[in-house]
Amino acid sequence: MAMKSAAFEAGLPAVACRNVAKTYGEGETTVHALRGIDLAIQPGELMMLVGPSGCGKTTLISIIAGILDKSDGDCQVFGENLAAMDAGRRTAWRRDNAGFVFQSFNLVPALTAAENVAIPLLIAGTPHAEALARAADMLDRVGLANRRHALPAQLSGGQQQRVAIGRALVHEPRLVVCDEPTSALDHETGHQVMEVLRDVAARGERTLVVVTHDERIFEFADSIARMDDGRITGVASGARRAGREAQR
Repeated sequence: MAMKSAAFEAGLPAVACRNVAKTYGEGETTVHALRGIDLAIQPGELMMLVGPSGCGKTTLISIIAGILDKSDGDCQVFGENLAAMDAGRRTAWRRDNAGFVFQSFNLVPALTAAENVAIPLLIAGTPHAEALARAADMLDRVGLANRRHALPAQLSGGQQQRVAIGRALVHEPRLVVCDEPTSALDHETGHQVMEVLRDVAARGERTLVVVTHDERIFEFADSIARMDDGRITGVASGARRAGREAQR
């Protein structure tokens, strides 16, 4: 189980963005991808980012996860300023704290499903046999127990997506960022995957940020932040949070 951060113990947001901006190019060719984002995401929260294509959702989660540098503003993740870290320290932080689900899957073609899922554990120094055993358990959780020896080329798009999700979760990261995690999945499988993601978010301080156009999975959100033209236009409570509050 992940250690609780000082930020969590102090009751601070897991992610705190203040006036975050991102621009590309200069002069007349400048593109404003983000225009002063203010956003707070709490420990254990599953937040969905929704909005039209090109509005900055993927740029925002890339900054939150330390993959992309912001141009202006401040972004704290578990009380740490990733932008202030040098490249080596930031890489180590992502290894230890973050899981990623990309739209393009990014599976290694020569590795089996289990070996792909085991990558974060192997990078962290987990013994090979233990890493593969934990990877097999994760594949079982996402419904692929019988495909652990298959290569990516032998899997459907939906199955590859589930392998990518298993890889993002296997090392129990504190932060998981997902770019359209159910885009290649049918309704039933999408719900199964979201249940796994929801269970991860429910554990202690782990936090999930999910970019999606899939309205079928909105019921799993604690909160839904709407974006347009590089700005947050509103944040509403999701069905998951409303359901918990109704039980109190």
